[in-house]
Amino acid sequence: MTAANEAASAADRELVLTRMIDAPREKLFRAWTEPDLLVQWFAPLPWTTSAVEVDLRPGGRSLFVMRDPDGKDYPNMGVYLEVVKNEKLVFTDAYTEGWQPSEKPFFTGIITFEDVGGKTRYTARARHWTVENRDMHEKMGFHEGWGQCADQLAALVAKI
Repeated sequence: MTAANEAASAADRELVLTRMIDAPREKLFRAWTEPDLLVQWFAPLPWTTSAVEVDLRPGGRSLFVMRDPDGKDYPNMGVYLEVVKNEKLVFTDAYTEGWQPSEKPFFTGIITFEDVGGKTRYTARARHWTVENRDMHEKMGFHEGWGQCADQLAALVAKI
C-alpha cells in the first residue's frame, strides 16, 4: 500500500473537531490534564464526569467516568501514548494499565494545542480501528458532543 493510500485509508476512520479558543494553550492543556478541571467540562451536559484519574506519562493510565442523566456510569479506560506539555496529548483505549490489551478497542485520541498569537487552535482527532467504529461514533453524536465539550472547555479556561 502506498503512503497516499494509507493516508486515505486512515482518513476514512478519523473524526476531527477544530476550534479557535480565546485562551493560551497552557490553560487548555491544564484543563485536559488536571482531574479537578476535567470533571468540570469533559462530558456534554446534561451528562457529567463522575471520576477522573490521570497518570500523565507515556504508558500512564487514564480513566474517565461519564455519568448519564439517570445516574448510570460509563467508564472509559486507556493509556497515554504521547504527552508533549502544552502541545499534544495522544491516548488510546486499545490498552489498559500495564499495556494490557483491552477487550474492544474503539479509538485513539489525538489532542493538539497550537498557539495562534495568544489564542489556541484546538484540534481533537478520534482515529478509529474500523470504518464501522468511525460511523458508529459519528452517529453517537461525535460532532455535537465533542463540540459541546469544546464550548464547555472554552468557558472553563476563560475563568482559570
